[in-house]
Amino acid sequence: MNYASSRLTPVKPSASAAVSQAAKALKAEGHDVIDLGLGEPDFDTPAHIVEAAYQAAKAGQTRYPPTGGTAEMKNAVLGKLARENNLTYTPDEVIVSNGAKQVLFNAFMATLEAGDEVLLCAPYFGQYKDIVLILGGAPKVLPCSAENGFRLTPEMLEAAITPKTRWLLINTPSNPSGVTYTPEELKTLGAVIAKYPNLLVMSDEIYEHILFDGQMFTSFTEANPDLRDQTLIVNGVSKAYAMTGWRIGYGAGPSKLINAMVKVQSQICSGACSVAQAAATAALNGPQDEVRKFNAAFEKRRNLIVNRVAETNGLTLDAPGGAFYAYIGCAAYIGAKTPEGDIIKDDIAFSDYLLKDAKVASVPGSAYDLSPFFRISTATSEDILNEAMDRIADSVSKLTPKEK
Repeated sequence: MNYASSRLTPVKPSASAAVSQAAKALKAEGHDVIDLGLGEPDFDTPAHIVEAAYQAAKAGQTRYPPTGGTAEMKNAVLGKLARENNLTYTPDEVIVSNGAKQVLFNAFMATLEAGDEVLLCAPYFGQYKDIVLILGGAPKVLPCSAENGFRLTPEMLEAAITPKTRWLLINTPSNPSGVTYTPEELKTLGAVIAKYPNLLVMSDEIYEHILFDGQMFTSFTEANPDLRDQTLIVNGVSKAYAMTGWRIGYGAGPSKLINAMVKVQSQICSGACSVAQAAATAALNGPQDEVRKFNAAFEKRRNLIVNRVAETNGLTLDAPGGAFYAYIGCAAYIGAKTPEGDIIKDDIAFSDYLLKDAKVASVPGSAYDLSPFFRISTATSEDILNEAMDRIADSVSKLTPKEK
C-alpha cells in the first residue's frame, strides 16, 4: 500500500538532517565523527530567557495562547522592529509561529495557487523548495554564482519574472553561503519589484544578528519602504539567541496576508507554545549582551575557517559576511580518484568521501541547488573546527586529481 500522497513525490528529506543521521550511525558504530552538518549554535540559551519561561510556567501561563501570538510577544516583536529596523507595524501585522519555517509554510499555503512561481536564489536553504513543491507551487531556481558573490542581480531578477511569478524569496545573511546585501543592493532589487504590484517578497532575516566585519543589518523593508505592502519579513529567536529547541519564529507584513496566515495556522497547530513565547519575549526585550558575545565567537570561527581553507590545496571559500556556515568550493576534486579507485563524480560523492575517510559530516552543494560545493556549519568550537580541517586536508591530499 502507498501511504504517501503524490504531492510528496518530488520532496526530498532534509539534506542536513540526513547527513547528521549518517554521522550518528557512524558514531554508534564506534567511529570518531565530527558532525558539521546541522546549523545549530553550540551555546546555551541565556539564563534570563530560561528564567522567564520558568516564571511563566509557574504563573500558570500554560493555557492555549491566541493563534497569532500572545499580546506580550507581539509587542516585543513590534518593539524590536521599531528599535532595530526603523519599522512600524501594528499587532494585526504580526504572526508568531512554531519556528521561522512555519511562517514560511503559512505564507505559501495562504497565497500559492497551483503552478505559481517562487523565485529562489541558489544556493538557498533546501526546504524552501520542498515547501513550495508540497503546496503545489513551482520553484524557479536563479543560480547566483560564486563569481558574483552568490548575490542576485537586478538583471537576473528582471529576466526571471513572468506573469506566474508570485514570490521572490531572499535570505540575508544567507544559509548556506553567508552572503549579505548592502542597502543599495536591496534598493536595486526593490526597483525591479516595484514594477510588479502582484509580486510578493519574502525576506528571511533569521541570521540578522550574525554579521561580520562591522556590517550593519538592513531589512529589505527598511531599504524599500514603498514595498511594505508587498513584503513579508520572516525572523525568529533560534539562531541569535541559541533557542533552536524553543521553536519560536515570527512574521511581519500586511494585515491581509497575516490574517490569511493565521487562518492557516489555526488549522495546523493553533498557537505556538505559550511558555516558549514568554521566553522569546524576554529574548527580544531583554539585554543583548549574549547576542553580541555569540556573534563575536562566530566571527572568530569564520576567520579560522577562511584561513584554514586557504591553506588547503584545491578548496576555495568566499569569506561569509554573516551566518555560521562555510560554503566551500571543491571543483578541483570533481573527477578525482580516491585511494580505493572510486571517482569523485560530484559534490555528493565528495561529501560522502569526507564522511567515510575524514569522518567529517558536511552537506553537498547539490542540496542547495548550486554545485560543486559543500557546506559545513561553523557553530562549534575552534578546537573542533581545527580538527575537522586537519582531517579534511589529509583526506583531499590522498585524492588523485583528474587528468587534464
